[in-house]
This record gives sequence, structure tokens and C-alpha cells, in this order.
Amino acid sequence: MVSVKEIQEYAQIRTKARAYLCYILSRNISQHLESGMTVDDIVKKIKNLQQALPKSEVIYAIDGKGIQITENISSNPKLNGIGKGDDRSDRAYYYRTLKEHRCILTDPYPSLVSNELVVTASFPLYDAHDNLLCIICVDISLKNILNMVSPSSFDSTFGTFSRFVYASFSLALFMVALLLFVKGVTSFMSFGFDFGNIDIHEMFKSTILLTLSLAIVDLVKAIFEEEVLGKVKRKGQSDESHQTMVRFLGSIIIALSIEALMLVFKFALTDPVKLHFAVELLVGITALILGLSYYLKINQKNNSSSK
Repeated sequence: MVSVKEIQEYAQIRTKARAYLCYILSRNISQHLESGMTVDDIVKKIKNLQQALPKSEVIYAIDGKGIQITENISSNPKLNGIGKGDDRSDRAYYYRTLKEHRCILTDPYPSLVSNELVVTASFPLYDAHDNLLCIICVDISLKNILNMVSPSSFDSTFGTFSRFVYASFSLALFMVALLLFVKGVTSFMSFGFDFGNIDIHEMFKSTILLTLSLAIVDLVKAIFEEEVLGKVKRKGQSDESHQTMVRFLGSIIIALSIEALMLVFKFALTDPVKLHFAVELLVGITALILGLSYYLKINQKNNSSSK
């Protein structure tokens, strides 16, 4: 199953993928051929091309009117030897090749045969008088093109291992958050309905534990969605990773603020000489708030300039 992240990766490496495929095509098939070439001559060149692109799904040729003039050449028995005579004049790669007069690479689209997302590289062949002889078409699945051009892609071996590692860390962090939540709840539930014996210090500790638990859950959510499920931001939305970091740091700031408030009350009642520790903590919290504000300002400028 193809993820949204794979499509985004393809958009990033598309220029490099086109350059690579066009190089392979031009190396194995000269763009300008001698006049009098037959379909058999073209088929021979296509067979040589299959050796250069073993991960291709289907290779075939169409004429200037978009009619397939050769049978499919494919390592897949279900796709091999069919397709001759099919009308492909309504395909994007056909009219784009005619319009641009050069090798092109399409956007991912669902294959009618395999139902998988594929991309098509089309390479026009001309005679000595610059008349179009045919267009060589190479269909490659999206996963294979990512593995060919970007070996560290989402579904490569390293990508699969990376997802496993992130999933493990997400599970471990979630267990930590769950333990903090249970400890925070049991800490204040231990007083039951005896409101007269409630310890404010313990209530502050419970609040800090619950706040940290919430912050860790937010972090786990972002890691799991982005690195394991491959979820990416939609166009026009702010970066989810930035939102998560803001929420996480916000939760930390709230927890530290509660701790500082607790220290103020504690030292004011028991040891006023140590009040400077609470003040120093408040200064640190203020620095965090200023740093977070600066980060948000810089991030907003970068988002505005990239639009």
C-alpha cells in the first residue's frame, strides 16, 4: 500500500528521477534514428532497455497517433505480450511528449492492469528529418522508482527498519506517559473524599505528573503519525511537527510554572531565605517563553516566504 509520504518523496526527487531515466533511455536508444526503421528494430532496442531497467513494470512503444505498436515487454507474465493496438492517445505522457518534444516523466497514477501507482517515462524517437517515428514508454511502480533514485526512501529496507525503531520508541514513550498518568491520578485519589486532609503539595505534584503525561502523549502522536504511518501536512496547513513541539514545550512551561508557584508558597511559609530559587526558576521559565516566541516568529516568516 502506497503512503502519502511516498508521494511527497516522489515530488521531491522527481527532477532527479527524470534526469536518471532520460539518461538511461538516451544511452540505450538514440533519440534520432535512421530512416527505414521497422517495428522489429524498435522491439530489439526495447529488449535492450529492459536489461538496463530491470525494475520496470512494462515497456512498449506507441506511434505518433498514440496507438501501441508493440506488445508489452515485461518480466510479469500477466503483463507480457499484450497491449498491441491499444489507443493511448488520451494518456498524459502521450500529449505531453508531443507538446514538449522531449523525454518526460509523469505524475503517479493508478495502473489499469496492476492497480498500483506507477509513473511513466516517455522517450520520443525521430528520424533524420525530425519526424516522429514512435514514443518509447516505460512504466515503473512508484515504490521502485523511489528505491532506484532514493535508496533511503520510506519503503526501502532502511525505511522499514526506521519505522520499526520509531514504533518501538513510540510504544516505550506511551508506556512512560501511562505510568505518569496512573501515578498522578492515584496521588490525589488517595485522599478520597476527605477534603480536609488534602495536601496541596501532593496536588501540585499530581498536576505536574498529569501535565508531563499529556506532553509525552502529544509527542508520541506526532512521532507515530509522521514516522510510522507516513502522515504529512496538507497544503495550506502549518507544519504538524512545529505544532507538536509548541504543544510539548507549552506543557513543560506550564509544569515548571506550577512547580515555581509551589516553591514560592513553600519557601514563603517555611524558609523565606530560599525564595531566590523560585525566582531563578521563574527567570528560566521566562527565557523558555521568549525562546519559544522567537521560534514561532522565525517559523512564521519561513512559511510566508515559502508560499
